[in-house]
Amino acid sequence: MTGVTEARAARPETEPGLVHQGLVYGSDDEFLAATVPFCLDGLDREDAVLAVTTDANIDLLRQALGDAAGRVEFVRAEEWYQAPGRTLGAYHRYVDRRTGTGRHRRVRVIGEPVWHGRDALETAEWTRYESVINIAFADCPAWIVCPYDTRTLPERVVADARRTHPQLVAGPAAHASDHYAAPNRAWERRLTPAPADGEEARMSFGTDLSKVRVFVAEAAAARGMAPAGVQRLVFAANEVATNAVQHGGGGGQVAVWRSGRRIVCDVTDPGRAAAPSWYLGYLPPDPRQERGHGLWAVRQLCDLVEIDARPDGTTVRLHLNLT
Repeated sequence: MTGVTEARAARPETEPGLVHQGLVYGSDDEFLAATVPFCLDGLDREDAVLAVTTDANIDLLRQALGDAAGRVEFVRAEEWYQAPGRTLGAYHRYVDRRTGTGRHRRVRVIGEPVWHGRDALETAEWTRYESVINIAFADCPAWIVCPYDTRTLPERVVADARRTHPQLVAGPAAHASDHYAAPNRAWERRLTPAPADGEEARMSFGTDLSKVRVFVAEAAAARGMAPAGVQRLVFAANEVATNAVQHGGGGGQVAVWRSGRRIVCDVTDPGRAAAPSWYLGYLPPDPRQERGHGLWAVRQLCDLVEIDARPDGTTVRLHLNLT
């Protein structure tokens, strides 16, 4: 690689709102040709710079940046990308922490999601996570570049990267993605069956949510969930059932079963309140608002959350890993 460190990333046309770019690369040089100018330009402008990527790419970046690497915060991707809701929360906290004091006007993030070892459901939900960034951070002073390595990733994952990112990066330059599909309805999908290992537990509930909490706790524990996981699931199910009672049909059904390495819990509300969206709970609530914190908390507690709204009701599906 030659000349990369002298280059500077092109300044986004609009500042300081979100800039979300996909970096589809097929070699170390292509990765560095985009990320090194991105980091150096950010450091020149006193932006906070965070690189969440693979161990190999962290080593590459450290070597290419030289002394400037000491001003970049590096995090291993496996530690950062564990659950979509919690990862989004971590990014929000990072933006608030770095821009809240006024020292940094903007944050720059190299965010390389983990795709290896994900099953089909996890891949689908992490893809939707990439899409929801466009609305969750729309007003944030954040410039995020998400690398996708064509040498190791399935073609479908790379194709979706072109759909979830409004812009694509090539070297220090960027261009609009011709394949971009905005959030909202573009990424809606119906729930698919989650095969049950053994018997499914099911109950109807009304306004007495203590029965829901006891039912979920006993059903999850009987299917192998440890006490800490049971507590998280009970809290999450209680929040969703509360929404059903207060804003839906006044009650509903809850079902719990084991599916492979996860405990799955469906909370179904037959009343269907105000047109819920698949990304509810991904947008952090304003601390000053009295309501609307429940689904944000649920996404922090669960490993995956799916929301399926139909004319005859809404189902919120909670997934918690057993380990």
